Amino acid sequence: MSRTLTRFLGDSPLRVIIKLIVFSVIAGVMMSALGWSPVTIYEGIIRFFRRLWELGFDAVYSSFEYLLLGAAIVVPVFLIIRILNYRSSRS
Repeated sequence: MSRTLTRFLGDSPLRVIIKLIVFSVIAGVMMSALGWSPVTIYEGIIRFFRRLWELGFDAVYSSFEYLLLGAAIVVPVFLIIRILNYRSSRS
């Protein structure tokens, strides 16, 4: 059981919990600095889908803009994570 859980989590459960706590604090500080809260994110998602419904085909263009905007953050983070995982797996 313990090996399966460790393999699933990618590390020991205690280390994963500590990492999650540290990243949660960092994300919380960043969100606070930007004036974001879980409610504003939720409302933004609802507003996005409402606009998508109301605008019809014009929303496809807006969605493409959102895709590019999100990809500007997601793709570099993904690449950094993959590089770090690759480096740690080679050690």
